[in-house]
Amino acid sequence: MKRLRTPSLDWLLVFVPLSLVADLLGQAVVVFITSGLAIVPLAGIIGRSTDQVARRVGSRLGGLLNATLGNVTELIVSVLLISVGNFAIVKASLIGSIIGNLLLVLGISFVVGGIHHKEQRFSSRAAGVHSSSLLLAVAGLFMPALLILTTPDVDFVQKEVISSVVAIVLILIYLAALAFTQITHSHLFGPTNEPELPTRTLRRSVIVLGVAAGLVGIESELLVSSLTPAIAALHMPPIFVGLILIPIIGNAAEHASAVFFAAKDRVDLTLEIAVGSSTQIALFVAPILVFISLLIGHPMDFVFTTFEIAVVSLATLIVALISLEGRSNWLSGVQLVGAYTVIAAAAFFVRSTT
Repeated sequence: MKRLRTPSLDWLLVFVPLSLVADLLGQAVVVFITSGLAIVPLAGIIGRSTDQVARRVGSRLGGLLNATLGNVTELIVSVLLISVGNFAIVKASLIGSIIGNLLLVLGISFVVGGIHHKEQRFSSRAAGVHSSSLLLAVAGLFMPALLILTTPDVDFVQKEVISSVVAIVLILIYLAALAFTQITHSHLFGPTNEPELPTRTLRRSVIVLGVAAGLVGIESELLVSSLTPAIAALHMPPIFVGLILIPIIGNAAEHASAVFFAAKDRVDLTLEIAVGSSTQIALFVAPILVFISLLIGHPMDFVFTTFEIAVVSLATLIVALISLEGRSNWLSGVQLVGAYTVIAAAAFFVRSTT
């Protein structure tokens, strides 16, 4: 069988030198735009290189590598934002990554897949595992916010304690889900109808992965340093940038793959990319950032805004209901994209993240 090839966004690499030139010229808005566009193909290269390494080391360790490095771009950007104390945008970007995958990516995938195929089927059991984990993660995200709302006199230390407890629990749930999907019940996840043979040497894959990650670090630094002046110049609310723009930048290459697989009637892979990535962000990336923030001396709590909790809860509930059917069509995709559009429009008019 001919191996599927996902569309490439590598032509956007031209923005890597352009962003460096714009930075030398002191053009903050241009730096913000070009560095954001430069991160898109670099994230795709990291994803492909990680996949090549994963194919070399075996299915179980490979699955662990893919799960661990799948959102390394978002992790790098978030750590840099935390280092400058921009916690509001970090939290908004985490929520934005989750709802972007659940509503926008899945929605466009269902629309494209539905145009080519009248109805598509996927494993409701596999989707159900991710949905259950997401619902538990949302409950964990909701608890600190509920504590603040019901007990206004909670001090900083108490916030950090509850944030750390929630983060530890979510990471443990993530590890348990990882063991379930990669070891004890791996037969329910990941299609096996195509050989997953490496096309590059391990050495080349590791070198490309390291170089791409380094360039992502440089471009992310440019993005973060130009963020505040660009937001002011473009008159955009910070929550819109965090909730919509940054997640799209970090996940664009992955989004393209999900849509491509849906068009080829491989919706299980689409679900694994979209819903699986959201689960990883909620259960691993977000909690680990709490501990990273403590290590770098800029402690970040786990208290999200009411708007952020509401939109991620709605997105998770919608996808959980869809996963029960085990089938999709273009109408369900339109509905998901419509929900995302409404959230994006509302986010543009949210002027405060507190």
